[in-house]
Amino acid sequence: MNGWRGASPTARLLLVAVLLTGLTTFMFLPLLAIELTAQGIPAGRTGFLVGLLAFSSQAFSLLSGLLVDRLGPRRVMAAGFLLRIAGYVLLGLGGAGRPAPLVAGIVAVGVGGSMLGLSTKTLLVSQEGSDPRTMLALRSTFVNIGVVVGPALGALVYPLGFRYILAACVLSHLVLGIGLVSGRTAAAVPGRTAAKATGPGAAPDAAPDSAGGGPGDVTRRTLLRHWAPLAALGVAYWAIYSQLNVLLPIAANELTGSTAAISVVFTANGLLVVLFQYTLLSRVLRRATARTLLALGFLAFACAYAVLIPLAGWYSLLAFVLPVTLAEMLIGPSLDEQAVNAAALRRTGLALGTMSAAGALGSLLGSSLGGQLLQASRGGSRAWVLLVGCSLAAAAICLLLPKVRTRHA
Repeated sequence: MNGWRGASPTARLLLVAVLLTGLTTFMFLPLLAIELTAQGIPAGRTGFLVGLLAFSSQAFSLLSGLLVDRLGPRRVMAAGFLLRIAGYVLLGLGGAGRPAPLVAGIVAVGVGGSMLGLSTKTLLVSQEGSDPRTMLALRSTFVNIGVVVGPALGALVYPLGFRYILAACVLSHLVLGIGLVSGRTAAAVPGRTAAKATGPGAAPDAAPDSAGGGPGDVTRRTLLRHWAPLAALGVAYWAIYSQLNVLLPIAANELTGSTAAISVVFTANGLLVVLFQYTLLSRVLRRATARTLLALGFLAFACAYAVLIPLAGWYSLLAFVLPVTLAEMLIGPSLDEQAVNAAALRRTGLALGTMSAAGALGSLLGSSLGGQLLQASRGGSRAWVLLVGCSLAAAAICLLLPKVRTRHA
């Protein structure tokens, strides 16, 4: 990867941290529900605890962004590592008879993950000599390596005991925390954005408040014009994408008669992202604006759900994989790129945290409405038609975003 070769030592270390924390996270996460159930915790309570982990991470994202801007990403990263290490230790001490450390551990892992994710992402997009799109594409690629490989490693280690997986999480976070916090990342400028947006829609860095339509009013109007559609797109993306975890597993089983069908979809999806996302964003589409990439991504979503309308068994399911993966590759990093471009000076953390909060709201809405949608469609195509319509509406909203390009600062 040219992006890797051209990245600074700090960026490389951050990307290695993304890879290793992703590997250990996805060793641990898919097996959490199995382990809690094996400890004798009822299924309802297990579902609540797994949901609490996701909620703790997503709900804290906005505050994490504020802390990154206020305290600096290095300090927030250190706190994130400490919280995650403490959380994994508490999970090892907790159990059916000791709920307090179990709940505290899950919350600590979730909040720590939010702080780690936003601090590393802020540092990556703030690296000298690298534009945010390249860094975000590399980060997404490394995350997806963890998504693909982590569960397989977890399955190999789990027969030895869940605590071995927790020990691997603690050890990796401890080593990475010491290396990152005490190393070159100390030189990073908190909240600095290495690339700025240019063009008629670029958000101003700062402007003093004034009455009567002064610079402050102009700034607020410009930010609102950029952030209102961007936040709406963040909610829409995660509401649509969440159907891969809500509607699709049930539909895949009904379409194919195989419970393994959804695993085929997720494995193919992860491999395609790992193999092609960086090349697609940093080379093939490097001259396209983030607005264009977002529109193309939502159109790809529409195509993906459209192929499910005929209910053609494995044919529909396999045809679904390519456009839905294309949508994921284009939309996720482009939302963050737009957020970085729209961020005021020294507010990169808050901008990225806002997008994470929009994603949390979208996931909640999508998960809540997905089951009801499937029940209302009674196995028909109504759900897919509605999702096609939502995807096309989101593609139209993309046109409301300012057309901005990114240049190196």
